[in-house]
Amino acid sequence: MPLTAHRKKALRTLGHNLKPVVTIAGNGLSEGVREELDRALEDHELIKVKLMIANREERHQMVDALCEQSSCELVQEIGKIALIYRAAQKPDIRKSNLLK
Repeated sequence: MPLTAHRKKALRTLGHNLKPVVTIAGNGLSEGVREELDRALEDHELIKVKLMIANREERHQMVDALCEQSSCELVQEIGKIALIYRAAQKPDIRKSNLLK
């Protein structure tokens, strides 16, 4: 189910002070990056991803592929940082960025 504009605004507010937990560079969406991304989304639900890709169009394509492969929603993309969200199966109060 897509995020509403109101929900995206609330998530952007929560994500403002977050630091990127996953960095994607020249190798793109390798198996290790996908595993780390899935782990981070399951633990934190709302994360920032840093894309070390110079070309803007390639960054947009990478974010689209990332969201499609990991079944997450793009909340915001500014420059080389993407804020993404996926609800956890079993949220952990100690780790979730939404339940703090």
